[in-house]
Amino acid sequence: MTDTAVPSAPSAPSVTVNGDQVPLTGVATHTTALDWLRNRGLTGAKEGCAEGECGACSVMVARPGTTSPTEWTSVNACLVPIAALDGQEVVTSEGLGSSDDLHPVQQELAVRGGSQCGYCTPGFVCSLAAEYYRPSREPSADGSSCDHEHGPNGVDLHALSGNLCRCTGYRPIRDAAYALGSPEADDAFAARQQQPPPEPRPTRIAVDGAEFVRPETLTEALDLITERPEAQVVAGSTDWGVEVNIRGRRADLVVAIDRLPELRELSFRTGHVEIGAALTLTEIERKLNGRVPLLAELFPQFASRLIRNSATLGGNIGTASPIGDAPPALLALDAEIVLASPRGERVVPLADYFTGYRETVRAADELIRSVRLPLPLAPLVGFHKIAKRRFDDISSVAVGYALEIADGTVVRARIGLGGVAATPIRAVATEDALVGRPWTEDSVRRAAAVLATEGTPMDDHRASASYRSAMLGQSLLRLFHAHTHREEVPA
Repeated sequence: MTDTAVPSAPSAPSVTVNGDQVPLTGVATHTTALDWLRNRGLTGAKEGCAEGECGACSVMVARPGTTSPTEWTSVNACLVPIAALDGQEVVTSEGLGSSDDLHPVQQELAVRGGSQCGYCTPGFVCSLAAEYYRPSREPSADGSSCDHEHGPNGVDLHALSGNLCRCTGYRPIRDAAYALGSPEADDAFAARQQQPPPEPRPTRIAVDGAEFVRPETLTEALDLITERPEAQVVAGSTDWGVEVNIRGRRADLVVAIDRLPELRELSFRTGHVEIGAALTLTEIERKLNGRVPLLAELFPQFASRLIRNSATLGGNIGTASPIGDAPPALLALDAEIVLASPRGERVVPLADYFTGYRETVRAADELIRSVRLPLPLAPLVGFHKIAKRRFDDISSVAVGYALEIADGTVVRARIGLGGVAATPIRAVATEDALVGRPWTEDSVRRAAAVLATEGTPMDDHRASASYRSAMLGQSLLRLFHAHTHREEVPA
């Protein structure tokens, strides 16, 4: 009798928390990781805002690394469904250390007065611990890398940009961050990063008539949304998580596409850069490493590091919000969107993608597979975001620029705008006012007057229409003076 290979049954859904594998039996599909952890008695992580703005819920997740096999990544537990962490490894503040054996991050926060009421502290601990273990963090022996956002030990304070404290004050927290050394040789969390990351695995959880599904392939995902067009597609869940928490939204079917390998590639090809739609913004930033300067300007201004660790480029485009940060920059870069369906693929210029308020040309059976940026890139770029806070805020106005100047004359111009119309738009009239004219203050002022008339800005709680228009005009002047100043600085 010959043995016949039998396919192994899918693993029962579970999450490894602080080293222990915990089943997801009977967990409602809309349950957030934060609620699930707290219900299990891990109450260090807190709910402060339920929309990813305060960081009190921060935990660490083992994710594929860019410079090491695995990287500890801080995420907002209040936004991600616990079902999305099936097969993954999570570490909370309780798992980092205890009162008898503090983790180095906890120790420095304690001795330097980095905690008063303590509500936000576990979130700071997890965000700072992820930065502590960042493989590319390099201490500077002479302190030359130290500035108002980076410490001599290589700590990037942007790692804490999504964590808010209401009573301690940030100086002692910063002092604790800058006092951290490097992980010891026997540090188990550091050693974990040298091992492969948890493999994404197909997931299907059904409770009380609702389902959460993580397909194994893009083809399976496309077939599923074709059969069930009402399905809610999620990647980082930074938008859907807010809908679940704040507006009480529920979906009969949630389809997670964040781990699909077909959506997670980044490559420089002949004539364009291809960026997978399910790569997180942090992954894109680190993989590009400054090779697309306009995106390098965008990333630090996009929400916070906690959000960028989960949010995807495909998700930011897919929501079709008129105040999304990425579309203005991508419009300036002449980006194209690759849409995949069971019928095949098609390429749509981003300028033609948005058709109305939160409406696009994407059909119900299509997913954004990737974003393409044509090469070569424009040499003069800029991204300006006008908001009430410098970081971690929604823009009132966002402007992306990509200009080419030859012999003192503008030969090509692309300008993308957000926050001044029902959709992200190109400032076509301003582009026409620039092209063929000298790159001088006089001609730029005339073009700035045109830019101030672009779009159909409105009054709302973030800004008035007149303010938005004024900021558009000032933005172009700001770009001109910044560029001129750089050119005048002697070598």
